[in-house]
This record gives sequence, C-alpha cells and structure tokens, in this order.
Amino acid sequence: MKTLLMCEPDYFEVSYVINPWMANNVGMVNRALAVRQWQQLYATLSRHASIQLISAVAGLPDMVFTANAGLVYPHRQVIVSSFRHRERQGESQYYAKFFADAGYHIEQLQPASVFEGAGDALFDSKGELWFGSGLRSDADAIHALGNKLQAEVNAVTLTDPRWYHLDTAFCPLSGGYALAYKAAFDADSVRLLQYKFGNRLIWVSAADAANFACNAICLEQHIILYRASNELKTTLLGYNFRISEIDVSEFMKSGGSCKCMTLEI
Repeated sequence: MKTLLMCEPDYFEVSYVINPWMANNVGMVNRALAVRQWQQLYATLSRHASIQLISAVAGLPDMVFTANAGLVYPHRQVIVSSFRHRERQGESQYYAKFFADAGYHIEQLQPASVFEGAGDALFDSKGELWFGSGLRSDADAIHALGNKLQAEVNAVTLTDPRWYHLDTAFCPLSGGYALAYKAAFDADSVRLLQYKFGNRLIWVSAADAANFACNAICLEQHIILYRASNELKTTLLGYNFRISEIDVSEFMKSGGSCKCMTLEI
C-alpha cells in the first residue's frame, strides 16, 4: 500500500496570482466547500492508501498542494523543493522539518537551482524519472537529479503557462501506460514521450486537459481525478483501469487538482 502526504486546507485561498488559473479567482474560494471537497478526496484515498498529514501554516495557502514539497526516492531520501515564486518559498522550511522529524535524509540541489518537487519530477512504472522544466523548475536541475538518484532522467520541456508543472500535463500509470497533453510540450518532448511509451501513451483532449485529467492519482489500477470525458473513461476502462471522479472545483481555482494535493512518500 502506498503512503501519501497531504495537508488539510485550513488556510487555503487564492490570494495571489502565480499561474493563469488564479488570475480571475483571487478571493473567490468557498472555504467551507473546499474543506468538504478535500475531505472527500482524503476519504477516497484512505480506502486505497495510507495517509500522513503535515500541518497547515497560516500565510501559506498553497501548502495544501503537497506534491510540491519535494521528491522522495528510495532509502528514505528526499530532495526538498526550492520554489520559484516568493509566495511559496516559505513552505520549504516546514517540509524540511516534516521529513527530518520523520527520519528522512534530506538533500537539496544547488542553492540557486529552482526545483518544485514531484510537481515536475515523476517516476514511471519502470522506475525512470520524468523531469519537466521551462516554466517552474530549472533545466539545470536535470543532471543533479540524475546524479543523486542514480536513475535515468527523461527531460521534457513545458511551453504553455496553463500547464506550468509536469503533473498537470503528464501522468504515468501502472503497466507502462501514461496520460499526456500534447499541446503542453515542445516538439522534442512530444517525440520522446511517444518513443518511450509507444501505444501505451494516451493523449488527452484539450477539454480533458483543461479539467486536469492528467493531474490524476494512480493507485495500481485505480485512477482518481477531478473530471474525465466519456471518451477518456472508455479508453481507460479498456485498459482495465477504474476511475473515480472527485469534485475539487475549489482547488481548480488555484490551478491544482487531485494529484497536486498528494505526495507519495
């Protein structure tokens, strides 16, 4: 059973703009509804995974998006994130303390290197790491990640600010499958994704991408996401995946969905 790190949305709101989804949603979050939506996600995940919680911190509304805490890899090691935007930089110290208290060995990249954790670094079912740069994380983090993890790193470049983190446009699934949104990447990245996954790569539509279908949580054959078209559901069911849709509309106002609110640890 996987273990996921989550953070309750005690202070969640949209109070600044660091991605296009936030632009028209400052002050628009229904806090009570957000809490109920988070609780539904938590309850669903609790049936399939073990959940650990990090305490929310006042003044850091995006701590609910724990995917950006860092990148956890074997032998209880973690690279703690260093955020691009000032509004999120205060989160790093709390994540570092959580992992230190839990007995993890903490690594960091070069001080000037921006790296936003499992938002931009995802392992596929073969154990290969996919790293997205171009909008948040720095491309120069690729070599440092490869050296620390002793793993192959597949580098892709994000080009559309609406899909600012890799996990908004790409989701490795069990059995060598993956979801991806072609228009979020440059041409070389599209070719690499197609080459690596072949006929197990599922390109999602613009409508599914806008509903953050790629920002999904995959627990074996169970996929948890915000919303998917009937066409995408049919495709996934054909590959023996089960789909649960969880309403996280309040978090979409901040440019985050189901996967953003979890970190595998």
